[in-house]
Order: sequence, then structure tokens, then C-alpha cells
Amino acid sequence: MGLVAEIRKCRLCAARFAATATAHAPRPVVWFRDGQGVRLLIAGQAPGARVHASGLPFTDRSGDRLRDWIGLEAESFYDKDRVAIVPMAFCFPGYDTKGADLPPPQICAATWRGRVMEGLGTVPLTLLVGGAAIRWHLGLRSGAGTVSAAVADWRGAMARGVIPLPHPSWRNTGWLRRNPWFEAELLPDVRARVREVMDV
Repeated sequence: MGLVAEIRKCRLCAARFAATATAHAPRPVVWFRDGQGVRLLIAGQAPGARVHASGLPFTDRSGDRLRDWIGLEAESFYDKDRVAIVPMAFCFPGYDTKGADLPPPQICAATWRGRVMEGLGTVPLTLLVGGAAIRWHLGLRSGAGTVSAAVADWRGAMARGVIPLPHPSWRNTGWLRRNPWFEAELLPDVRARVREVMDV
């Protein structure tokens, strides 16, 4: 059985999800192929409720915003020959009693992420979307300002083949307003680099 098939059968968090306010069953959303050769890795957080329903990553407003940020139309974004979309947790974690998103369960990354990264091999460009992906891939500890500082150092990260981005959730609109350099300086560089690796 290939790695993709293994992940799709994963039920490690069944009891955890059943105990959430959404009381849902696991549905791993896997969007990469076994083997190497992709040009772009999008390392996200975890599927939301809409993605849990659709089975397709980033089929929500956050996905619309992310595709706009990086300058990719849906056809290219979902091209598994060139793009792998690998969240820190493959399943929707659910909501808490107040309706807030629960964090990605750490057991998912502990179980699968190393194997996925090894299987993908060397990828020319990795986009780190959101705090969980940024901290894991850059080896950072949680702390106030960690994500903002990582995103602000995008030029240094880009030299290592990664670009940290805030989560494209509309909850981060305030952060974007407070940091106009993100749209004015970072996004043009991101779009240019994405075009460069995708056009090879």
C-alpha cells in the first residue's frame, strides 16, 4: 500500500474528533502523489469544515485568498504533477464549544510528516502557510510574535527555498492592514518565485 492510501485510511483521531463540538469522523484530505518531482509544496495547517465536506484542500475563502496571494489559478494550484498540498494535519480538527477552530492534532505530524517529506524529496519551493507549518518547518518554538517575525524575514527564508506566509484566513485582515509591506513587497516576490518554479 502506498503512503497516500495509508494516510487516507488513518483513523488515529477518531475518538478525539468524536469528542469535539462537531462530533465528526476523520476524513483525511490528501493532495499529493506518491513519489518525487513536484515543483511547489504548500505546507498548510489543517482542513476547515468546508474542506472536510468537499475533500479538496483550500476550497474556501482562505483558498481564494491564498491563490490570489501566490498568483495561481485553480488549474495550476491543483496540478498534482507540480504541486503538493500537505497540511500539518490531514483532517478537520473540529470546533471547540465556542465555535473556534481547534489546533491541528500533533499526532498527525508526528505520524506522517517525516514520511511525506522524505517521499517528496527535494522540492524547489515550499510555502509555509500559517503558524503551525512555519514553526514545524523552521524549527521554531511557539511564542508571541513568532509567526510575524518569520514572515518579516521572508527574504532570508527564500534563500533556503521556503517562504513563510500568515494564514490566509479573513481573521488575519487586521494583521495585513498593520503590515502593508506584506502586499507591497512580499507578495510580488512570492508570485515571481512561484512562476519561476512552476514554469520549469
